[in-house]
Amino acid sequence: MNVLAFVVFLVFVSFTDEAAAQGHFEIGAQAAVARSSEFDRADTGAGGRLSWFPNGMLGAEAEMDVYPRSFPGRTPFSRSRLEGLFGVTVGPRLARARPFVRLRPGFLTFRAAPAPIACILIFPPPLSCMLAAGRTVFALDAGGGVELFAGKRTFLRIDGGDRVLKYPGPSFRNGRATQQSFFSHDVRFSAGSGVRF
Repeated sequence: MNVLAFVVFLVFVSFTDEAAAQGHFEIGAQAAVARSSEFDRADTGAGGRLSWFPNGMLGAEAEMDVYPRSFPGRTPFSRSRLEGLFGVTVGPRLARARPFVRLRPGFLTFRAAPAPIACILIFPPPLSCMLAAGRTVFALDAGGGVELFAGKRTFLRIDGGDRVLKYPGPSFRNGRATQQSFFSHDVRFSAGSGVRF
């Protein structure tokens, strides 16, 4: 994960002055909602995004979101989550709108449980018990959205897609044991606004 973050950082800071003169940046804030298919709960957060557009079609972006509430409910195993996504968007600008598709690898960090939780002593352990100590899992966000330009410098952005999480194994989930790590799909939406410069 640290290597991925370093590569994205280099992409943002290592382009030439000529490329910087041709492109532009965007900075924005958004609210995000993800529906966990593994735990059948919604998670709401907020965060920010920095994007660089070297031309009219392609954008490179880094987004960080914090999901501050305990998850998933009455017996939470995570007091908050931190999500980092780094990737590209591709789409043309059409008058006052830019529809796009996106692909962003990254991570989701589950912070440790807010209080001790009771876990049964079986092998493999329940997935929630594995995450209760705190763990970072791989994330891949694929989807699309649209940017709506309210003026020369301001915009609204709406995104939707599939957030794929790679959970650790072996673990006990959904009434059965899984011997290896596995992927789970979450529906994820976000909406926000920002400025370009």
